[in-house]
Amino acid sequence: MAERLDGEIVSADSRYFYRGMSIGTAKPSAAEMARARHHLVDVADPDQTWSLAVFQQAAREAIGDIHARGKLPLLVGGTGQYIRAVTEGWTPPEVAPDARLREVLEKMAFERGEEGIYWLHARLSTLDPDAAAKIDPRNLRRTVRALEVILNTGQLFSAQSSRGKSAYALLTVGLNRPRGELYQRIDQRIDLMFQNGFLDEVAHLYEKGYGPELPSMSAIGYREAGAVLRGEMSVEQAKIQMRRLTRMYVRRQANWFKADDPQIKWFEAGQVSVDEVAGWAATRLADLGWKNSAL
Repeated sequence: MAERLDGEIVSADSRYFYRGMSIGTAKPSAAEMARARHHLVDVADPDQTWSLAVFQQAAREAIGDIHARGKLPLLVGGTGQYIRAVTEGWTPPEVAPDARLREVLEKMAFERGEEGIYWLHARLSTLDPDAAAKIDPRNLRRTVRALEVILNTGQLFSAQSSRGKSAYALLTVGLNRPRGELYQRIDQRIDLMFQNGFLDEVAHLYEKGYGPELPSMSAIGYREAGAVLRGEMSVEQAKIQMRRLTRMYVRRQANWFKADDPQIKWFEAGQVSVDEVAGWAATRLADLGWKNSAL
């Protein structure tokens, strides 16, 4: 699409930010990124936390730069919250970080071992079900932040992320697959991850001091691979856990991008060509007044 529409890709995948995490995140290859310019890929080390607000500002800057050069920005993902923070002009809660409270909440999670992050997320679900429904239970940082805001303000976290007016004219394309086919592709991808050196990737991250406690290392697969390296889990057990967690993620992602959302034009992946989708997009972009010699 980027090649056909003279565009550049702005990644909205919250794990593509981090260097050294390529196999486990299915990050685009160097050859793929050479076909079209990519933004916000490999921009931070795993111990640097990219918050929603940091991403939102960086994405806006990248989109502005692409526009200024007469190219078409394609925001691609991925992570529903990150996409909508940009497209819907979200204003994150203006509550100062409370390091002491964060430390207490994180300690409560870590004291309960592997299930601690789920236990803390369950507490959030009790206080603010809407916020919990939109936060991955494995994302300890986001769960802690939501609880921090609630406990410090006495107000629901879900009620404090206000939506402003979008700064952009938007054209939204979604790709869909039958759930059974999607699950089959997930299983194949997990097998390929281990065949392509996933355990070596995680071992290298640990050698550099990036441990499993980091928010970036909560991505599906990294903690499971760590457990394999420590002898706490077999490769097959890790794969089973990763399949289960990825299926849960698929369902959460589907809730973010609902099939009946009138703003999204859905196409069935595998049943439509890139030229067909690009042709549809080019026509709509022209209707929006986009001027570009490639169209």
